[in-house]
Order: sequence, then structure tokens, then C-alpha cells
Amino acid sequence: MEPVETDRLVLRNFRKSDAAGLFAYLEAPVAGCFLSLRLESPAAAEAEAEQRAGSDEYLAVCLKQTDSLIGDVFAMQEDDTWSVGWNFNPACGGRGYAVEAARALVAWLFSTCNARRLYAYVEDHNLASQRLCERLGMRREGLFLDFVSFRTDATGAPIYENTFQYALLRREWEAGR
Repeated sequence: MEPVETDRLVLRNFRKSDAAGLFAYLEAPVAGCFLSLRLESPAAAEAEAEQRAGSDEYLAVCLKQTDSLIGDVFAMQEDDTWSVGWNFNPACGGRGYAVEAARALVAWLFSTCNARRLYAYVEDHNLASQRLCERLGMRREGLFLDFVSFRTDATGAPIYENTFQYALLRREWEAGR
């Protein structure tokens, strides 16, 4: 993809050189949904960055001035609908980067990729991600009880998460702009 620039950020394909930044937030993922992406070592981060470089599904979110990786946004296509999400280094939190990057992703999907509908899954305890969805104009469509498990308890039994689904139609996005 061609890089997408905002005031402070660049969304672009991953590069092998993003490995250290990727390891910084995937060594110990904060959100349960990213536990399966946990990276064990800098070498694993290098392999992951290289794998992501070959696809537009995961986009690196970098500071425009330094090209430093601070997180990623992702979009997985299902016909004219896309599943979207974001994962950021917690050390970069509270500065509005996630909102800025997610808005750029949404605009790119609707304008360049001709998306009709976007949706995101958010755990019921992930208030920051819920607020981000709402700031994007997404509406909460439903709550799935005991929807998915990302971890187990001490006995090995799955711990299930309650998960909200948010969605946004292109016409809603255009009307809100």
C-alpha cells in the first residue's frame, strides 16, 4: 500500500527494521485478544515484522518525525466488509495516537478500498478501545457473552471473555464527516 500520513503519524507496511518496536508491545500484550501474538524474543519479532511486511492486513503506525513504530492497525477483508482493530505500545498511550491512526485507517478503507461496512470486536473490560470505537462513530451492535477465550485458569480451563461488536457503515461515516 501507499503510506497514509496524518499530522503526526505514518501508516505504512511493516519493515524488518520495525522488529524492536514490535517486540516492545508484543513481548507482553496488554489486551487478552493479542496474547496469541506474544513474541518470545527479538528474533521472533524480526520474523513477525518480516512476515507482516508482505501484507496490507497489518499496518505499522509510526511517528512521522522519527519513523519509530508505536503500534499497528489492522484490517481483514470479507467481501465489502472489513474487520478492523488496533494495538499500541502502552508507553505511547494518552497522546491521541490511536484515534489519529484509526481515523486514517477508516478513511483509507472507505475511500480507497471501497469498504461498505467495518466492524470491531472489543472485550467488555477494554474501556479505552470501546471509547475509541465510539470516537470513530461506530455503534455498539451487540454483546456476546462468554464469546472467546484467550487464556486459561490454573486448572487449564478456558477463561471466556464477554465481547462487544461495534460497526460503522460508509454512509454513517460520510454523514458524520
